Amino acid sequence: MSTYRIAGATGVWEVVVGLEVHAQITTQSKLFSGAATAFGAEPNSQVSLVDAAMPGMLPVPNRECIRQAVRTGLAINAQINKWSRFDRKNYFYADLPQGYQISQLYHPLVGEGSLEVVLDEKDPEGSAKTIGIERIHVEQDAGKLMHSEDPSVHESYVDLNRAGTPLIEIVSEPDIDNSDEAVAYLTELKKILEYIDVSDCNMEQGSLRVDANVSVRPVGSDKLGTRVEIKNLNSFKSVKAAIEYEISRQSELIESGGKV
Repeated sequence: MSTYRIAGATGVWEVVVGLEVHAQITTQSKLFSGAATAFGAEPNSQVSLVDAAMPGMLPVPNRECIRQAVRTGLAINAQINKWSRFDRKNYFYADLPQGYQISQLYHPLVGEGSLEVVLDEKDPEGSAKTIGIERIHVEQDAGKLMHSEDPSVHESYVDLNRAGTPLIEIVSEPDIDNSDEAVAYLTELKKILEYIDVSDCNMEQGSLRVDANVSVRPVGSDKLGTRVEIKNLNSFKSVKAAIEYEISRQSELIESGGKV
């Protein structure tokens, strides 16, 4: 149950937040090919036939990526599933040559875990909170679209260097009550990923990206509100600002008779 409350014009609202963190796994090659993953290379210079989705190519999982995902699960006291499976997550992106992402929709490698965060450094015991983690799964990244900066030229260029880059997606339970708790959770998670050398967590280079799921509901309600997902946030400051904006926007929208 959420404990953070915001007073609106017609009543008091509870805030519910869940985070999906995408961390690039520290490996020298991609999830299903031997192509390099170094940042800053010339566009389309690190693309194998598998990454480009050429016909007849058979993806083979990178053993190190699987090991690193298991290490992450052990670091947060999560359940390690001895049987997991990759699935095709079908959607169209111009920079997704396969037309689907290879992910773990239904049977993730890592199950439920938890992370204890400190909300007040001056009172570490009294302000500690446990945030549940639903799952950690392994998936491949898409490529990158580069749009022309000339307003008279309506062109976009596709760089597939990131296509197939290995990611772990860490999905929290909706246990986060406000933006400060979200930042505390992300700070602790980043420390762990860096300490066990699973990811360099360089947000400027896209090694750590956050999707924030935010909803509000009347105090006392046992039904979750309609959530809004803010995708690909690349700084803790952005996460904090996005959550605070959505709390205000959603509560005002509902109170004015609108729907999220």
